[in-house]
Amino acid sequence: MKEFFRKMLVSIKRNPQIFAGIVLAGAFLYYSLNLTKISNTTAKVQGRNMGLFGFITMLFSILVFVCFLNAFPKRKKANVPMLVLMYAIFAIIITADIFYRTRIAEAAAKEEFRRVLDENPYIFAADKVVLIHIILIFIVAVLIALMPVYGRLLKKINTSIEVEGYGKLDKIDIDGEV
Repeated sequence: MKEFFRKMLVSIKRNPQIFAGIVLAGAFLYYSLNLTKISNTTAKVQGRNMGLFGFITMLFSILVFVCFLNAFPKRKKANVPMLVLMYAIFAIIITADIFYRTRIAEAAAKEEFRRVLDENPYIFAADKVVLIHIILIFIVAVLIALMPVYGRLLKKINTSIEVEGYGKLDKIDIDGEV
């Protein structure tokens, strides 16, 4: 069991971006698993471009995985153009989510729409889903930005194995004997 945790820690030391990848996957799963609430809200509210904003968010949530995987190739330095593209996609996702929430708020402000809101609690649930999605994407962006910092801290952790007799080897004679 101790060896399993040591190997896992070595893997994390080599790939500190795994934390951001896990949160990014969690954000994608959270948004996609709640897509029913979002699509039902879009159908009821019928705000200007709400369907487009939901589509943009879903499309770029998938595309950001391609950028993430290409930004951090195995055992190589980070690909800076992919990192820049990934942050641009984060900005697009957050902007689309903010516009979606704005359309919900505009509908909630109308008096004639108040009864529809009371009868359909999933509208406020969709608003909460979009807000949490924004927060998760922001956390991913911060984790990627801080990766050099916590990557250095992880590298300071000692994961070497203590071997008996290490350092007490006798001199090996390689003079001409075959």
